[in-house]
Amino acid sequence: MHIGIDARLTYYRRGGISTYITRLIESLESLDTANRYTILRSRKDTGATAGRLRQVPIWTPCHHPFERITLSAELMRFNLDLLHTTDFIPPWRGARRHLATIHDLTFLHYPDFLTDESRRYYNDQIAYAVDHADHLLTDSEASKRDLIAMLGVPEDKITVHLLGVDAAFRPLADEAIDAVRRDLSLPDRYFLFVGTWEPRKNLIGLGRAYRHLLDRHPDAPPLLIAGSPGWNFDATRAALDALKLGDRLLWRESVAQDALPALYNGALALVLPSFYEGFGFPALEAMACGTVPIVSDRSSLPEVVGAVGLQVVPEDDMAIMAAMRRVWQDDAWRESQIAAGIARARQFSWETTARIALSVYQRLLSA
Repeated sequence: MHIGIDARLTYYRRGGISTYITRLIESLESLDTANRYTILRSRKDTGATAGRLRQVPIWTPCHHPFERITLSAELMRFNLDLLHTTDFIPPWRGARRHLATIHDLTFLHYPDFLTDESRRYYNDQIAYAVDHADHLLTDSEASKRDLIAMLGVPEDKITVHLLGVDAAFRPLADEAIDAVRRDLSLPDRYFLFVGTWEPRKNLIGLGRAYRHLLDRHPDAPPLLIAGSPGWNFDATRAALDALKLGDRLLWRESVAQDALPALYNGALALVLPSFYEGFGFPALEAMACGTVPIVSDRSSLPEVVGAVGLQVVPEDDMAIMAAMRRVWQDDAWRESQIAAGIARARQFSWETTARIALSVYQRLLSA
């Protein structure tokens, strides 16, 4: 059978969904030698490779207003048996069967956390997407529940495939950690946030919690914010500046991907008090590196961390502060959580993610 996978997004963004697309394709290349694959890339993506799998340039950009029409026209020449839309919205016509990955419903839960353009793109098309697709994949049981409750999708139309963690995220030798610490001018110990700097991530709440910690313990380790600016960052930065955290709040923008494992390894804890996460890669990556996760108690994050680390109500600044203080001061407990997190992370693999996707491909193609 001829299977198409939409990989256009990998040209425009790093991390998150782009990581999912890349690792899924790599794993399918190893697992499936029976079917024929065509990987749909942005025409601008001249450096992408996918081994033995055929790649073709596509002119239609991601999230274009007429994407469903123009992508349909481009796909006619491939005569696909199945198209896997990896970024929410499938075209009108692209293959005999359509599979869509709906990663989360952030835009329905928190419409104020998106740009007007993004809100229109998703809100205007998500009902079409879930109805048009023959089947849906999603990243967590939490997102599956949302699809059923908020969009009325039948339960048997949804398959959950938890995502994986790259082998690079693991406990490292002190020398490797120290090298990255020197390159980024980091202290010996710090609390860590990793992600896009946008309202959904609750950075302002994290900043307030850290202010409470400093007020009680002036010697607390600094807070490192690693990632890149997102929507409405200026307002977020202004609110954090108003807390007068000074040099105790460290910003590191666009940290190289190969430096992230050392960044996690050097942290006391990852603090991710997001209002909503479709999956939450940083929590899984942190556990794999032996770093204790402090995460919010909602959406997919409890599924990722299980009983490891601490879960907090994201609106409760004092609870976030108390969790940070425990990780910092309770050495015996922290050591037990390090071991538990490494064991927990081993349960997540891209091969398993791809095997579940492949089983859905096979089921749809045999129907």
